[in-house]
Amino acid sequence: MRSEDTAVLDDPVGESLRGHHADLARRVGRAATYLPDVATFSAVSPAADSTDWADLARLLGRGEFADMFSCRATPPPDWEPVFVLEGRQMIWPGSDRSGQTRTASDAEVVELGAADAPEMLDLAARTQPGPFWPRTHTLGTYLGIRDNGRLVAMAGERLRPPGWTEISAVCTAPEARGRGHAARLVSAVAARILARNERPFLHVAEANTAAIALYERLGFESRTHVTFRGFRTP
Repeated sequence: MRSEDTAVLDDPVGESLRGHHADLARRVGRAATYLPDVATFSAVSPAADSTDWADLARLLGRGEFADMFSCRATPPPDWEPVFVLEGRQMIWPGSDRSGQTRTASDAEVVELGAADAPEMLDLAARTQPGPFWPRTHTLGTYLGIRDNGRLVAMAGERLRPPGWTEISAVCTAPEARGRGHAARLVSAVAARILARNERPFLHVAEANTAAIALYERLGFESRTHVTFRGFRTP
């Protein structure tokens, strides 16, 4: 795999906001963030200067949360740290689609939309797969599995740097775990991404060894260590 193929993954939020998700972005100068009901992720240049951080502070407002995701730039000292989480970025190793076709046509896997948003929010609140807001589902396609009509598992698309799509919000209700739902949904989402000649990638907390093992079994490979950070603006 050529190094330039993965370079955009060093700044997945910024690349998404400048490209595929530009219509979901707010901007001041070179700083950008998602619409607040879509996602909290913000972006500045990896070589951000004081003007860029001031622009982001103006964009977000005083004392507001700045979710910098895996941005490597360091904000000024008057930005209050909120959290630090160690993780890793994993990628699909090539364009081969073998092993994906069967799960992509799984009859129990259904596409979710705006009408399903309340259930998606409820499932995310119960399982905590990561940030999920009222319009997070507009970032891409989300798939789910229902049990007696109730949504018990889902996974979908989030960041969209050029040539890539992130798989995210992978979660299963406690009462439905152990049935292989996560593997089926991740495989189904990956199949859709590959079908449009893009490549899947994802992020996972380093401490979530069970999820890492699952993704490795499905064929994902670790690309790099990442540190997720959040701050509060001055």
